[in-house]
Amino acid sequence: MKKSAGTVLHRVQDGVLQVLLVHMGGPFWARKDEQAWSIPKGEHGDAEEPHAVAAREFQEELGSPLPDGPESYLGETRQSGKSVVAFARRADFDVAGITSNTFEMEWPPRSGRMQSFPEVDRAEWFDLDTARVKLVKGQVVFLDRLAALHRKAGSGGSFA
Repeated sequence: MKKSAGTVLHRVQDGVLQVLLVHMGGPFWARKDEQAWSIPKGEHGDAEEPHAVAAREFQEELGSPLPDGPESYLGETRQSGKSVVAFARRADFDVAGITSNTFEMEWPPRSGRMQSFPEVDRAEWFDLDTARVKLVKGQVVFLDRLAALHRKAGSGGSFA
């Protein structure tokens, strides 16, 4: 089974818990919005440590290192035939200047023409209700786990 690891970057803005999501790049996702967003994540091999992979993927997909901040483990879930591990990190991040790595694919299909596309074409902060609509279904469980951590810490408490 393929393995993937990522980070649910989050902040509290004006008393509202927000998460950073990335919109998947390429022609398949170009006109999609609902269930077309993801946490920054990527695949890794058995020998790679998921925590390091999550940080690497953030850098590759957003063009900046993962910001420092307290962190919690959000566990694992299955998404589209792969195992996804996520970490929650509380930190702010400016989405204005992201620069994603790219991938190549034949486009249009059967044209024989290879084109380059960004892996991520944009990033935005969303409150949890909006994020539940935007995020691919297989990752929504991470929002539930993050919300539980937030509730457990209480309105004035601190959590990762």
